Amino acid sequence: MEIGVMFWAGRDDLAEIKSLGVSCGQLGIRGSAGLTPEFSKKWKDAMAREQFRVATVVCAYEGEDYADIPAVQKTVGFIPSSTRAERERRTREVSDFAASLGVEGIACHIGFVPDDRSDGDYIAVRDIVRRICDHAASQGQTFALETGQEPADVLLRFINDTGRGNLKINFDPANMVLYGTGDPIEALELLAPHVVSAHAKDGDWPPRAIPGALGMERPLGEGAVGIPRFIEALKRHGYGGTVNVEREISDQRQRLEDIRRAVTLLRSYL
Repeated sequence: MEIGVMFWAGRDDLAEIKSLGVSCGQLGIRGSAGLTPEFSKKWKDAMAREQFRVATVVCAYEGEDYADIPAVQKTVGFIPSSTRAERERRTREVSDFAASLGVEGIACHIGFVPDDRSDGDYIAVRDIVRRICDHAASQGQTFALETGQEPADVLLRFINDTGRGNLKINFDPANMVLYGTGDPIEALELLAPHVVSAHAKDGDWPPRAIPGALGMERPLGEGAVGIPRFIEALKRHGYGGTVNVEREISDQRQRLEDIRRAVTLLRSYL
């Protein structure tokens, strides 16, 4: 396993990310980013200059809202029918951008997958994911779904229903906690054969007194995930991909400091 960082175009400088003690990671692309040839050249040059490997390009979309569970259900991924066509097109563009950098994996949140396999939203999202997988496969890429917004068994069933060999999982243990969808270690036991990338993130369970609330993200090692157990579970399953520290708070200085400390903590476990 190699320690990396989840970082964002437009927010983070690659030299600063590398100074945190890593030489690989996942590059997030927001929906507003213009994926021009100049943009691609900028990142390709920066990766060469810093001798930095991007393992995954992560796609986000305009209009997504992570304020609470109802907002996520209405706005995230491929569930909102009004934005499906645009977000499918955008994901193909991100795949093409990743290919221009020589990156062999893309990932995103597809939104809350319905439990009912006959639900129209389930079928529509499944078919979009099939088409994106086929586009990614034509460029030698995997397409990874991030965990958290549904229980592990629902995600596994969706992957099996989709029937694409390059459909994989970007496993985020904290999201399982933040959304209250299941114990992350138990989820990993079920999903491990499909995991190609992982996040190192921590957080607390949602407050019971506030229906629909998400849990609170915490610095690595201070939440309910149990990071030592998570790393041991990855080792037990022979995971050999990147473990990418993710910290999403508005204070950039504190965020980078929390990431630096998390990298040090992970080294002690690995």
